Order: sequence, then structure tokens, then C-alpha cells
Amino acid sequence: MNIKVVRGNPTPEELAAALAVVRARAAAAAMTPPGAPGPRDSWSDPSRIAGHRVPRPGPASWTRTYWPS
Repeated sequence: MNIKVVRGNPTPEELAAALAVVRARAAAAAMTPPGAPGPRDSWSDPSRIAGHRVPRPGPASWTRTYWPS
């Protein structure tokens, strides 16, 4: 594994911290079996928006859809 510093002048401690993160991520990726789905991103998780109540059409539904600025 090669890491190249493109910009800046990191201290040895900063470089060691960055390398520790990269190695930990690589080790975690190596532990997953081939073909297994990876961790889900919270933005792509449909249950993120499923918990919100959607206004139902009705006589007063327009009052619930107004978003004040």
C-alpha cells in the first residue's frame, strides 16, 4: 500500500493517524465475505423517510403542507 502526500506538509503524527484509518478501513473491507452486501449508507436507506407522517388529502390538508420560512 502506497500513500502519497499531494498537498501540505503533515507531521509524522498526522500521517500515522491517517494511515491508521486507511489500514482499519482496509482490514474491515477484507473481513467481509465476497459477495456480501456492504454497510448501507443512511442517505440511501428507505426507512429514513418512512417514519415521517405524510399528510392525507382532505379539507384541511393544505394547512399541514405549508412550510413557513
